[in-house]
Amino acid sequence: MTNFRGLTPGQRSQVWVGGPELAEPELVFESGELLVEAPNWSLDGAALLVNGDGELWRLTLDDTTLTKPAPGDAGPQPALARVPFDGLPGINNDHVLDPDGQHIYLSAMDRHIYRGSLDGGAVQRVTPDDGKWHFLHGVSPDGSQLAYVEIGNFPEPGRLAVLTQSAEPVIVDTGTAHIDGPEWSPDGKWIYFNTEGFTDVPGHAQLARTPADGGADSGGSGGGATVEQVVVSETVDWFPHLSPDGQYATYITFPPGTLGHPADLDVEVRVVSTTDWSVPLQRYQVFGGQGTLNVNSWSPDSTRFAFVAYPMDAR
Repeated sequence: MTNFRGLTPGQRSQVWVGGPELAEPELVFESGELLVEAPNWSLDGAALLVNGDGELWRLTLDDTTLTKPAPGDAGPQPALARVPFDGLPGINNDHVLDPDGQHIYLSAMDRHIYRGSLDGGAVQRVTPDDGKWHFLHGVSPDGSQLAYVEIGNFPEPGRLAVLTQSAEPVIVDTGTAHIDGPEWSPDGKWIYFNTEGFTDVPGHAQLARTPADGGADSGGSGGGATVEQVVVSETVDWFPHLSPDGQYATYITFPPGTLGHPADLDVEVRVVSTTDWSVPLQRYQVFGGQGTLNVNSWSPDSTRFAFVAYPMDAR
């Protein structure tokens, strides 16, 4: 049995909502019992989908929970309900909504990706039985392709893979460095991700994008895909997520020298305009990391997004 990540004594998981116009984020859910991760915002705007203890959970939102006045307020919380899937292995925090608004893709701890209804029930495995790990991060705007990170055996670097229904996965050559978090831009033209390929400093991930049509590098660097750095920074930057209207993006920064995207660190969630990633519109400092912002969590109207913090009572 897989032991899923849990809260340490005195620790809480908190779901917050921020946005380009929100200088102070809003606390909408808090638990000292269940560690929840990686919100997806449902396409009808009514709920957040999070994982916890190997299961998918639905947090039903309303106007009350989204206008909670201050951290620590004892006001109403959204209802939390487990989504009852049949035959789904325990899942991790890499799950993404299907653009149809009725289904979700989920990465499970048996290495595979599954598709299921948001109402629960039977699931369908969609990844090949190739012995690799498949960590889902993106679904194309038309729902026809998946972008995931393929890893043979740890600590091998992750590679960008694109899967089309009824076809073999295509590995996009972004170089030999580790990549993570690939997802499409809303217009379908780009795949955004983070990569360690811009530096020789171990773990120094930076944000990047590559043409979704597989555009090749014409600069003579070995025939790989064109990889364009989005922003240059001293921090370790992970998981770029564009808003549905394409005007904004979120990402998470780890302290310089961080290896991977570990839990329980002082990190920063940033909101930027996609016309200038170098100037944050909002910066939210939280204790978190792993689970805070692994997947796209924007609301369908592009005004808000959700993220998770894991404060300790003694902090």
